[in-house]
Amino acid sequence: MDNLNLTTIATLIYGILLFIGGIIGYIKARSKPSLISGVLSSLLLLLSAFLQWQQVAVGLILAQIITILLAIVFLIRLWKTRKLMPAGLMVMISVAVLIILFQTTS
Repeated sequence: MDNLNLTTIATLIYGILLFIGGIIGYIKARSKPSLISGVLSSLLLLLSAFLQWQQVAVGLILAQIITILLAIVFLIRLWKTRKLMPAGLMVMISVAVLIILFQTTS
């Protein structure tokens, strides 16, 4: 547990939120794309968190790339729907995670 830093924890929590969000999107709207994208992005972020925990440099880079892509997707959804839930909330969460992921860590 010594390697569990803020970036790893943020990646882990974000991955879990995306997993839950994908399931909720499927249950509420029967949206298969929501389920697939939520689960897939979640699995990639959980893999990234594991790699970060193992101190593999590509883990942080993977988390940064996935989070940037997700922030863009959620921003586009917010622009199209103009609804704070869920797209606006996910933009805010994505930006917060990006801030953490791009902080200099040693």
